[in-house]
Amino acid sequence: MLAKSPEFVYICQPQSNGQGSLSGLRLGVKDLFHIAGMPTTAGNPDWLTSHPQPAQDTAPSVKSLLDAGATLIGKTLTDELAYSLEGINKHYGTPINPTAPERIPGGSSSGSAVAVANSSIDIGLGTDTAGSIRVPASYNGLYGLRPSHGAVSCDHLIALAPRFDTVGWMTRDFLTLRRVAEVLLPSTVNHNRSHLVVCQIAEVKSWTKACRPLLTAIANQFDSIEYVEISPKYLSLASTAFRVLQGREIWRVHGRWIDARKPDLATEISDRFTWCQSLSEDDERQAEDQAQEFIDFWHTHVLSNNEQVLLLPTTPKAAPLLNTSASLLREYRTHLLTLTTPASLTNAPQISLPYLSSDRAPWGVSLTTHSGGDRALLNCVAKLEQVLSV
Repeated sequence: MLAKSPEFVYICQPQSNGQGSLSGLRLGVKDLFHIAGMPTTAGNPDWLTSHPQPAQDTAPSVKSLLDAGATLIGKTLTDELAYSLEGINKHYGTPINPTAPERIPGGSSSGSAVAVANSSIDIGLGTDTAGSIRVPASYNGLYGLRPSHGAVSCDHLIALAPRFDTVGWMTRDFLTLRRVAEVLLPSTVNHNRSHLVVCQIAEVKSWTKACRPLLTAIANQFDSIEYVEISPKYLSLASTAFRVLQGREIWRVHGRWIDARKPDLATEISDRFTWCQSLSEDDERQAEDQAQEFIDFWHTHVLSNNEQVLLLPTTPKAAPLLNTSASLLREYRTHLLTLTTPASLTNAPQISLPYLSSDRAPWGVSLTTHSGGDRALLNCVAKLEQVLSV
């Protein structure tokens, strides 16, 4: 049935496929995933009315969680077609960030994040293309994992930019996040991540001071700690290349529907689609070259071997206030993407951890490593949790 709380689009009779390692845990699923017998809105009423409903198949990731004993509670709100990082939906409302009600919840997995943060569910399943797990996890004080690209099936869900789309999840505690990982992630053998690289970013002025107590607490968990200053030039290069490559992908996926349907979209999201349409093949070729330049830099000067893990801020600071102007949000988004796009461009796993605060609101810190190092990354966080929970 249609939900009354803005973090949920639909509430269903609690359902599970049996007993297993996730028994007793409540699941909310971002309304991009198909679940047999339920509609999929993609955060937009025009999408709902112009596509066959209800879904005939269930996304493999959802089915795996249900088979492991998780109990489905409902489908959670997403920003329109997942093309935003703010968590504001003009059609269905803005979920209330329970940790900082005066601030935005972050998107596009906004409903999943808020429902976890306010304890309506235990597992918030979502997607992450440019930060849509990591950003709301940071803003709502949650653990959030964006896996390596391709580690979890993206079948039977509405794509944004398949080249970068991943299926991720958010939880209130690390133990639950890892229990989900045991179900969804492939079994792999990884090097231990015993060397910590700390990212220094001039544009995030409060970062060095904010993370100092954390580094003191976790220092003995690593064989070495080194500091790497990442030039704004390379972060800007990553962001610019990613936006163009993502934009070309988005228009290939959704352009025909947008041209034919002319859906009612929020102004800022409509403007992004219009910009996607304007991109050319030459723009894409140039962006491919820029992306490769950044990837070469990243693997040479930042994460040069498989024993390293990088510490960086998930977002520039705590979530922006709800009354922030549209122009300032656009400016902030540009800054935000310089932090989220490195993992997206390098297909890497990244986990946001609720270890910091800013302006008396949650602020996530992240660990990332090489693509395919998901389980090694989780092992690294497990060691930190033992120290920080004492």
